[in-house]
Amino acid sequence: QAEEELKEACARQALQLQEMGRRERLLTADVGRAKEQLESFKTQVMRVCSPAAAGVAGKAVTEQQVIEKVRQISDENQQSHEREKHLQEELSSRLSKEKEVSANIEVFKKSLQELQ
Repeated sequence: QAEEELKEACARQALQLQEMGRRERLLTADVGRAKEQLESFKTQVMRVCSPAAAGVAGKAVTEQQVIEKVRQISDENQQSHEREKHLQEELSSRLSKEKEVSANIEVFKKSLQELQ
C-alpha cells in the first residue's frame, strides 16, 4: 500500500511539474509579447514625431499631439515594465517551486526503490 501511495504521489508530482512547465512557457511568451508591444509603441512615437510621417498624413502634427502621444506611450511603457516585472517574479517563483517538486520526486523515487 505504501508503494502504491508513493507511486501516486510521484505521478501527481510529475503532473504538477508538467503544468508548471506549461505555465512557464506561457509566462515567457507573455514577456515576449510585452517586449514586442514596447517596440511597437516606440515605432509609433517615431512616426508621430517624424516630419515625413506628418507630411504623409496630409496635416502637420502639433506639439501638443506629440506630447500627448509621448505621454500615452510612456504610460503604456511603464505598464509593460510593471507587467514584465510581475511576470519575471512569477516565473522566478514557479522555477523555485519546480526545483522543490523535482527534489520531492527524487526523494519519492529513492523511497520507491528502497521499498522494491
